[in-house]
Amino acid sequence: MAEIIQRDGTWVFDGSTVRITPGLHRSVPLFRQTYGEIAVPLEAVAGVVYEPERKRGRLRLRLREGADPLLQATGGRLPDAADPYRLSVDIDRSGVAEYVAEEIRHALLIEQIPKEPAGAYFLPGPPVPVSVRSSDGTVSFDGARVRIDWSDTSDRVKRATGPRIIGLPDLVRVEWLPNSGYEDGFLRFVTNDSVFSKLPPEKDPFALDLWGSARRDLLTALVAAAVMARLPHPSARTTIGGHGRGELVRGDPSHLLAAAPEDSVPLQASGAFQAPRTPHAPHVSHVSQTPHVSQTPQRPPAPPAPPEHIHDTLLRRLRELGELHRGGVLTDAEFATTKAAVLRDFQ
Repeated sequence: MAEIIQRDGTWVFDGSTVRITPGLHRSVPLFRQTYGEIAVPLEAVAGVVYEPERKRGRLRLRLREGADPLLQATGGRLPDAADPYRLSVDIDRSGVAEYVAEEIRHALLIEQIPKEPAGAYFLPGPPVPVSVRSSDGTVSFDGARVRIDWSDTSDRVKRATGPRIIGLPDLVRVEWLPNSGYEDGFLRFVTNDSVFSKLPPEKDPFALDLWGSARRDLLTALVAAAVMARLPHPSARTTIGGHGRGELVRGDPSHLLAAAPEDSVPLQASGAFQAPRTPHAPHVSHVSQTPHVSQTPQRPPAPPAPPEHIHDTLLRRLRELGELHRGGVLTDAEFATTKAAVLRDFQ
């Protein structure tokens, strides 16, 4: 077992788990003390490094992408001092820090832990229920619902809407940016209804505007991580092309607006935006099948006019496609390709 005890905290490695406990000294940030002890399984570790300096060194644990909901929610934007995977080391304990780092590296080599992104979370994230009082209001998460109670200093538009309650199935993603003291931050809960919202955080009823104490507002990352841990893992999400919209990745989006087979994964479950579907719309993939031809030569009968509700479905999907294009989700090329696919399926 390898162990290092510092004023900043304690790291213990038993060969399979790195157990990180924050220090109790007043110099340890409130965020780390509130988050508490973290047990990091070796499968979640991508590497470790000790960075010596003149007076103090730093021991840093690097996790695999997608292994930790906290890092997924914060996107590497936590301040260095608040990073729970960083330990400040006194210069006279540098030898111990190097030994701990070497033991972790040796175990990674023996166990042949891959460095590729993880396909599932290896850490559970903050426990629930969790509640944080910020400059813009109090946000709570009980594992199933997010609730925001606005403060007296919140924008009047937010206060007029009353408490905001968001069910987990309605959430697409969580966006978080810390309050740096020089620039406001925010915690935004993106739903299927607000995915294209352009409102600034101070007026967005689905967002907390973080403008007060940077030390306390940083705790909202705990709520963001707790929610993130209970959303579908990013590797399991079917997403469409986008421009700077969180975890959205580029791909061929034509399948989003055509009728999907019954065995396909619904986009709502995958965490991506889902265009509403008409419950009784027919399965359009059968429209293009070759009709049966009689052996007696004759003029083929004129095709019957499509039912009126098919025209309604076509118009609705074209309208949704235009909204995606105007919202910047689809490029010009993707818009043209998807539009052609929709029209082809309805012929």
